[in-house]
Amino acid sequence: MSALGSQDDEDTFKILIATDIHLGYLEKDPVRGNDTFVTFNEILEQAQKNEVDFVLLGGDLFHDNKPSRKTIHSCLESLRKYCMGDRPIHFEILSDQAVNFQYSKFPWVNYQDGNLNISIPIFSIHGNHDDPTGADALCALDILSCAGLVNHFGRSTSVEKIDISPILLRKGRTKIALYGLGAIPDERLYRMFVNKQVTMLRPKEDEDSWFNLFVIHQNRSKHGATNYIPEQFLDDFINLVVWGHEHECKIAPVPNEQQNFYVSQPGSSVVTSLSPGEAVKKHIGLLHVKGKKMKMHKIPLETVRTFYMEDVVLSDHPDLFNPDNPKVTQAIQAFCMEKVEMMLDNAERERLGNPRQPEKPLIRLRVDYTGGFEPFSIFRFSQKYVDKVANPKDIIHFFRRREQKAKNDSNINFGDLVSRPVSEGMTLRVEDLVKQYFQTAEKKVQLSLLTERGMGEAVQEFVDKEEKDAIEELVKFQLEKTQRYLKERHIDAVEEKIDEEVRKFRECRRKNAEEEDEEVREAMTRARAHRSEDAVLVSASSDEELMDTGAKAYGDSDDDLPATATRGRGRGRGRARGARGQNSTVRGSSRRGRGNTSQESATSSRTYKSVPAKNKSILDAFKPLKTEPFQNSSKSFSEDIIDDDSDLEDICITPSSKVNQRFSTTSSFSKRGSQSQTTSRGVDFESDEDDPFQSAVTSRRNR
Repeated sequence: MSALGSQDDEDTFKILIATDIHLGYLEKDPVRGNDTFVTFNEILEQAQKNEVDFVLLGGDLFHDNKPSRKTIHSCLESLRKYCMGDRPIHFEILSDQAVNFQYSKFPWVNYQDGNLNISIPIFSIHGNHDDPTGADALCALDILSCAGLVNHFGRSTSVEKIDISPILLRKGRTKIALYGLGAIPDERLYRMFVNKQVTMLRPKEDEDSWFNLFVIHQNRSKHGATNYIPEQFLDDFINLVVWGHEHECKIAPVPNEQQNFYVSQPGSSVVTSLSPGEAVKKHIGLLHVKGKKMKMHKIPLETVRTFYMEDVVLSDHPDLFNPDNPKVTQAIQAFCMEKVEMMLDNAERERLGNPRQPEKPLIRLRVDYTGGFEPFSIFRFSQKYVDKVANPKDIIHFFRRREQKAKNDSNINFGDLVSRPVSEGMTLRVEDLVKQYFQTAEKKVQLSLLTERGMGEAVQEFVDKEEKDAIEELVKFQLEKTQRYLKERHIDAVEEKIDEEVRKFRECRRKNAEEEDEEVREAMTRARAHRSEDAVLVSASSDEELMDTGAKAYGDSDDDLPATATRGRGRGRGRARGARGQNSTVRGSSRRGRGNTSQESATSSRTYKSVPAKNKSILDAFKPLKTEPFQNSSKSFSEDIIDDDSDLEDICITPSSKVNQRFSTTSSFSKRGSQSQTTSRGVDFESDEDDPFQSAVTSRRNR
C-alpha cells in the first residue's frame, strides 16, 4: 500500500513525474558509468511501489542522440522489469489516438495492444538530447515506441504552424487533457509564439471540466534575447506546466500570477554538469489529480551520487594570502585541501544515513584567483583524491572575474569566453561564437554570400550531430540560390554589379528569418541524405572487395567462380536519390477493444535533389555554357534556490468564469490562439488539514 493509499479512489489520477534522466551519460566512466541506469531503476521502482496510473517523462530520457547498445539494452531491461505485468489500467483515452500518436507505426496507446501486457504506461516527449534526426527523422524514443514500451507524443515537424492536440484521459469523474511539445530550437519556437503560429486545441464539450496538463522541454531561464520561452507565452487555461530541460530541481508547483497556472520543474535525476543548480537535492514528483484539484508529493531520489560545491575568492582573505609572499601558492593549496576535506566529511555523513548512495561523491571547489595570484598544479592536487572522489580530474576550477573591455576593442578572446564559469549565468553555444566572430571580424573576412545565422546552424549540426557534410551542403545550396537570383535579375557579368546584388540578396535573406530557417533545414536534409548514400556505397564497396577476394581464391576468370560468388558481384552499385515514404498504419476500433475510430493518414514523402559534383562560382553563372536547372526550395535568471520543507502541497484550481462555446462530441477540439487574454481565476492553496480527497471509493475498475 502506498504512503497516500488512503486518498486513492476511482476518481483520482496518480502520476509519477520525472524529467532529464539522461540514460548513458558517462557510461564509459569506470566510477560513474552506471549512475543513470541505477537511478532510472529507482524511478520505475517508485512508480511500481506507489501503484501510479502512468509515468510522465519530460524529455531527455537518453543523453545521446544515438545511444549505445548498452544504453538501449539497459533501458529495455528496466522497462520490461517494472512496466509489464497483470495489474489493470483504470483510466481510458477519449481522444483520437491516430492523431495523438500519428508519427508511430502503431498509433494507439501500448496498454490497449492485445499483444502486450502493460501494467504501468509511460508517456514521454523527446528532449533536445534525443530529438529526431536523420533522413527518416527518427529518435531513440521511436524505438521504444515501436517495441510497445513507451508512448511517444508531442512531436511536431512543421516550421510554419504547430497545433498541439491533447491526449484526453478519464478516470471516474476526473478528466485530464495532456498536452506535450517536444524540444524545438528556442529561437524558432520563440518566433512562432510571437507570430501566433502555436495553437493549443481544446475539447469543445465542457472546456472548464478538464484538468489541463502541459509538458514542455525548452529553456526556462533567459540565455539570450530569444533563446528561451517566457512563461507568458503559454495559454492561461493551463492548470499545471511540467517544465523539462532545466536541471535545477524546483519540483514544488510555483504559481504564475499573470497567467494563473502553476509551474513544476522536476530537474534532472543525474548530475551532468558541476554547477550550482545541480547541487540541489534531486526529487521526482507524485502528482494526485482529482477533478480540478491537485497535490504534489516530493519523493527524494536516494541513489543519486552526492555533489558538494563551494566557491573561494582569494582576494577576500587578505590576512591569509598576500600575492607578494613567495610561498603564497603553497598556502592557497593547503587552504583548498582543507575545504575539500570538509566537503568529503559532509558527504560521508550523508552517505552513512543512506547505504543506497554511491560511495565516492562529486566535489567541486571553484577558486577565484583575481588579484595577482597564481594557480597551482591541478594534476598534482587531484592525485591525492583519486580513491576518494568520483571526479578527481576536475575537483579544482580556477577562474578570474571578467574585466570590462573598451567598446572600441573589437577583438574577441575565445579562451576567456570558454573559461568563464557557469555561475555567471551565461551558456555559450557554437552559433553564438560564430555570430560574434563574424560581427567583430575585419571587413576582408566578413561573410559576403552566407549569413551568420545559417553558418552557425551548420557548424552546430557539424559539432553536435556529426553531420560532416552540413557546411559543404549549406554553401552549395546558398550558391545555387544566389546564381538563380542573379539570372532572374539579368545582371550583366560585371563584378561590381554582381557584388552589389549579392549584398542586397544577402540582406534580404537575413531579414526573413523563416526563409533562412527553411534553407538551413533543406541543406541539413541534403547532408543527411548524402551521408546515408555514402554509407550504402561504403557497404557496397566492401561487399565488392569481398567478392573480388573470393574470385582471386578460385582463379582470375569468372568461370572459375562458384555460383554464389558470381551472384554477389556488383551488388549495391546503383546510386540514386528518390522519395522516401512512410505509411502510417492505423489500427481499427473493432479489434481488441481499442475504442478509437480509425483514420487514414496521408503518406508523407521527402524528395532530395541531387547535388552536382563540382561547385560553380558566381561568375560561372554568366558564361554561355549550359547549366543544370535549379530546384526551388520549398517555403514551407538567474533564480534563487528555494528550499521547500513541506512535502505535501494542496492546490485548488477553480473553473474559469468566462463563457465558452460548447459542442456535442468529446473528442473534437476548438482552436485557441497562444496569445489569449488573461482572465481572473480563483487560485488558492489549501491547508494540510483540508483533504481534497475525502470521498474515497475503494472499488477499482478492470480494464
